[in-house]
Amino acid sequence: MYWVVWSFDVKPEQVKAFERAYGPEGDWAQLFGRAPGFVGTELRRETDRRAHYLTIDRWQTREDYKRFKEAFTNEYTTLDLRCGRFTDVEQKIGDFESREVPGSAP
Repeated sequence: MYWVVWSFDVKPEQVKAFERAYGPEGDWAQLFGRAPGFVGTELRRETDRRAHYLTIDRWQTREDYKRFKEAFTNEYTTLDLRCGRFTDVEQKIGDFESREVPGSAP
């Protein structure tokens, strides 16, 4: 499994629009869902900072995500520009993948 994690500080007046676009059924998940290997999107809101969110986009493999980015560059850029107005700060936390640890249970 491969995860892409982002952090967002959302403008208070844009919280509802942000949640619609970035939620598990939102615009981003719909775009990602057009590509093979997409598993789902999670949207998490921080408990102490109500306008701070994480998104976790799950893919089967890193290669699936890379192929998506190559095939949907224009759509990705267009959506990213449109959704940029929802946030004050957007930061990629990182890309993460599962690793088998020797001697651990699956």
